[in-house]
Amino acid sequence: MTRREFLHLVSVSPGLFVNMNLEEFENELGVTFKDKSLLTRALTHRSYLNENPGLPYLDNERLEFLGDAVLDFVAAEFLYQRFPEMSEGDLTSLRAALVRGDTLARFGIDLGLPQFLLMSRGEEAAHGRERAPLLAGAFEALIGALYLDQGLDAARDFVLRFLPPESERVHALRLDRDAKSMLQEMSQGKMQVTPQYRLVETRGPDHAKDFTIAVIIKDQEYGRGSGRSKQIAEQEAARVALETLQEEVSREDHAALIALKGQVQ
Repeated sequence: MTRREFLHLVSVSPGLFVNMNLEEFENELGVTFKDKSLLTRALTHRSYLNENPGLPYLDNERLEFLGDAVLDFVAAEFLYQRFPEMSEGDLTSLRAALVRGDTLARFGIDLGLPQFLLMSRGEEAAHGRERAPLLAGAFEALIGALYLDQGLDAARDFVLRFLPPESERVHALRLDRDAKSMLQEMSQGKMQVTPQYRLVETRGPDHAKDFTIAVIIKDQEYGRGSGRSKQIAEQEAARVALETLQEEVSREDHAALIALKGQVQ
């Protein structure tokens, strides 16, 4: 099915679309829901109901709330057992890095979640299927739905498909450190300037806003991040900027090394 055919099917026959695609998504998940309405709700963004008020669906925001709590518990339990010598403060930082929005969005993409989400044509046109806060929220809603449908053990098993490899990566690369502090240290050390954070965009209703923040260093944008608060968006933007700056410094160091070898020869 082409993208145009997909959008047409959603717009003219949303109920048919849901029935056709739940089984396909369950195959992607490796999970079969007893109550299909929970899975449908987990996939339904609020914008879809605003555009289709006659449908007997609910949006996924309450499931997102529940899934967030389940995810925090499972992550805390996993880290407590995986790192028995780690302090409370370090465990807290590591858990925050594991369940941050861009990480959950990546998990959702790995599942193929974006193509199954129900959202309005306006949200679709605004690249909603690519927005990290929306994907992270849907991933948490999916956890909440699975918890209600099959209990904590099933939700835990699902979450633990993702956490172990991600925890090793985060721990090894020290991604649990405060990204803004790390970026400031590196920017001041390498470029003698302090990063600036600028609000680029605010989306959504007052009770569920998404903020997009850009990081500026020497009048150049080094990264953007999104989140449910400006603080979260700044941290996400700082992580992207940190990776960009590290790559830039690495290229410069490599070029300097080549030049030095040329002089020696």
